[in-house]
Amino acid sequence: MIEHNTRVATSPYLPLGMNPLKFALWLFIVSFVMIFASMTSAYIVRRSEGNWLEFELPIFFTINTVILLASSVSMHLALISAKKDNFASTKLYLFITLALGMTFLFGQYFAWGQLVDVKVFLVGNPAGSFVYIISGLHGAHIVGGIVFLLLIIIMVFRQKIHSKKILWMEMCTTFWHFLDGLWLYLFFFLILNR
Repeated sequence: MIEHNTRVATSPYLPLGMNPLKFALWLFIVSFVMIFASMTSAYIVRRSEGNWLEFELPIFFTINTVILLASSVSMHLALISAKKDNFASTKLYLFITLALGMTFLFGQYFAWGQLVDVKVFLVGNPAGSFVYIISGLHGAHIVGGIVFLLLIIIMVFRQKIHSKKILWMEMCTTFWHFLDGLWLYLFFFLILNR
C-alpha cells in the first residue's frame, strides 16, 4: 500500500492594509458621520411637521466657515512641513491651526449670542433647538480636535514626529480635515433647510 503525504495549502498571512490606529480613527469618523446624519435627518422630519420658526443664520457661522477652511490649509501645511523635517514651519503651522480652532469656538459662542439677540433660544421652537444642538455638538468635536492638536504640538516639540515617524501627525490632519468637512456639510445643510 502506498502512503500519500498530502499537505493542505494555506494562504500566507496577509497583514492588515491599514495601520490599526488609523483604522480606529476611521471607525470614530464613521460613528460621527452617523450621529450627524441622524441629527440632520431628525431636523428634516421635524421641520416637515410644521410649527417651524424661520430665521437668518448668524453671520458668525459664515465667518467660522472661512476660519475652519483656513485652519485646514494650515494643518495641511504643517503635515507637509513635518514630512520635510522642517520643524520650525511645522510648529508655526500647528500654532496657526490651534489659534484658528480656538477662534472658531469663540465665533460659535458669538453666533449663539446673535441667535439670542433675535430671540432664538435653545428651549422653545425646535428650529432654534436644532441649530444650537447641531452647532454645539460640532463644537464639542472641535474641542476634541484641539486636544488632539495639543498632543501633536507636544510630540513635535519633543521631536517624536518627523519624516520617518509621521503616523500621529497624519491622523490628526485627517481628523481635522474631517471636522472642517463636517462643518461645511452642516453649514450648507442649515442654509438650505431653514
